Amino acid sequence: MAIDAKADPEPHCREDDDNAPAAAAADDEDTGAQVAPIVKLEEVAVTTGEEDEDPILDLKAKLYRFDKEGNQWKERGVGNVKLLKHKVNGKVRLVMRQSKTLKICANHFVIPTMTVQEHSGNDKSCVWHAADFADGNLKEEMFCIRFASVENCKTFMETVQEVAESQGKKEENKDATVTADLLDKLSVGESKSDGKEDTVVASDTKEAVKDEAKTEEDKKDEAASKA
Repeated sequence: MAIDAKADPEPHCREDDDNAPAAAAADDEDTGAQVAPIVKLEEVAVTTGEEDEDPILDLKAKLYRFDKEGNQWKERGVGNVKLLKHKVNGKVRLVMRQSKTLKICANHFVIPTMTVQEHSGNDKSCVWHAADFADGNLKEEMFCIRFASVENCKTFMETVQEVAESQGKKEENKDATVTADLLDKLSVGESKSDGKEDTVVASDTKEAVKDEAKTEEDKKDEAASKA
């Protein structure tokens, strides 16, 4: 069966989780009785891993991934897709969590070679490839994301494109800096080498002068002895 990644994921998608949540039980009758808690729980600080990052994009969307084995799109969840920029190294990653369970749907860096394209037949959706780490293992994924409006989809695509280009320029500047440092070190090494050669030449000149002076003294001594 041929892979049809261009097909609209909405009518054919299946959820990754096979088991749907059970229906909620009926509420118990309110008797008005006040029951004191038996155990007092301490408040626990929860970290998200995003404390060292600044959000540059935050939009609500629905995410799909393409299942190659089943040749179909599968829904990963509904939530907010974010672009987070690290405060120190400047790297940007795409993160999306399910709105209710907070389970990670997508988690990967935006690299210079990443491109986002509009999904054929739907101007509210776009697709891209990425080396994703949402499941704890790095693997290549094809994603499709759908927004509530055309404007949000365009904003997402333009922002990702700008980030990818900026990351590319950052890599170019980094390479240029490394090259410049290597050239500086090479120049310094040549200068030190030239200084050593000058020292050796100066030392040889001094030795030659000493030898010449010694020869003149020998000649004088020899003349005196003959006299």
